[in-house]
Amino acid sequence: MIEDTLETARTDKPRPPLYKLLYIQVIGAIIVGVLLGHFYPALAVELKPLGIVFIKCIKMVVGPIVFLTVVTGISAIGDMGKVGRVGIKAIVYFEVVTTFALGIGLLVVNILKPGQGFNVDGAAGKAGEVAKYTTAAHEQSPIEFLMNIVPDNVVAAFAKGDLLQILFFSVLFGVALAAMGERGKPVEVFLEKVSAAFFGVIGIVVRLAPLGALGAMSFTIGKFGIGSLLSLGQLVGAVYLTMVLFIFLVLGTIARVNGFNLLTFLRYIKDELLIVLGTSSSESVLPRMIEKMQKFGCSKHVVGLVIPTGYTFNLDGTSIYLSMAALFIAQAYNIDLSIWQQLSILAVLMLTSKGAAAVTGGGFVTLAATLSATGALPVEGLALLLGVDAFMSLARALTNLIGNGVATVVVAKMEGEFDEGRAVAEYQSHFGTPALAHI
Repeated sequence: MIEDTLETARTDKPRPPLYKLLYIQVIGAIIVGVLLGHFYPALAVELKPLGIVFIKCIKMVVGPIVFLTVVTGISAIGDMGKVGRVGIKAIVYFEVVTTFALGIGLLVVNILKPGQGFNVDGAAGKAGEVAKYTTAAHEQSPIEFLMNIVPDNVVAAFAKGDLLQILFFSVLFGVALAAMGERGKPVEVFLEKVSAAFFGVIGIVVRLAPLGALGAMSFTIGKFGIGSLLSLGQLVGAVYLTMVLFIFLVLGTIARVNGFNLLTFLRYIKDELLIVLGTSSSESVLPRMIEKMQKFGCSKHVVGLVIPTGYTFNLDGTSIYLSMAALFIAQAYNIDLSIWQQLSILAVLMLTSKGAAAVTGGGFVTLAATLSATGALPVEGLALLLGVDAFMSLARALTNLIGNGVATVVVAKMEGEFDEGRAVAEYQSHFGTPALAHI
């Protein structure tokens, strides 16, 4: 077990003024957004395009970056047995941890019972808003989800930004390139250079993060108001509490068992956490996480396999939310579920939660699919959650991001592909002294 120790080494690298630091700019933008949304809601709602444009700028390069990272990562390994080993370890880890997240969600919602005494009449008049999710849920059956992994057209997969289809094609392309041996090296070198250019684009786009956070946060508060947050405060509070407990108890324990410190890691990715907080989307930092996890000491091929796969199969925050939301609806409608019925919901969620990132409005669509599959819970109960979903999406996105980062370090350490010296040097270059001698 590696312990955290401090050293007194100095660094000559000058620190930039605070106002130039990205996380300070994002914090400022979030605060301004909340104030605008509360005091000037009409103006705040008009700022929505700022958040949308920023997300679109990120999404336009997510597909190519996932493709380039996965392909070059697999090609660089060469050994297909090793690729399979990393993939299997990642999938097993994802399944175990997300199942644990689902279980924690069920446990907490049974203890706190946030849905008891809720006025279900609040769902009236929102059938139209719920309909689009239930329709998509019927189209997203387990068989349809599996069939949808294979794209009809590769170009269309990139055009739609379907991460799961892009990932499927990327793995096939990477395996084919690796099988070519030396004949494939020129292609690999070319793709490495293209990848560097795309990360350069991300470096430019991320400077817009404060504007994106301002627009997204202003719209959320201006549109739904802090009052809507308070009206369902028990559920929102329970969700946030559960995710905090999951991050620091479960992920913290996983990190400690695998020889690194969660708080050190969170400090390292604080810029990404704040961007996600401002935009409510973990996808907004996917390219940056790929780059930063490599700098943090994880080998390129592990990062290339774990991060993109995790964005589909390792949604810890979404898993917690889904289990708590399902039980909240049962409590709000005074439906008394037995332990076996709850376990059956857990079993359904173990399957449906894996498709949450594959469709638009993933969390709601997946919840609708789960409610339909159980037959014991009213799908119209989704209307109860519409007003506060935007607030809970913040917690989901943050937990998903942290979970994927921890998973990457864990799998890298399992494979002996974690360079601690590089991680310490990277951490010191960011934060100066006192610097950690060990991560």
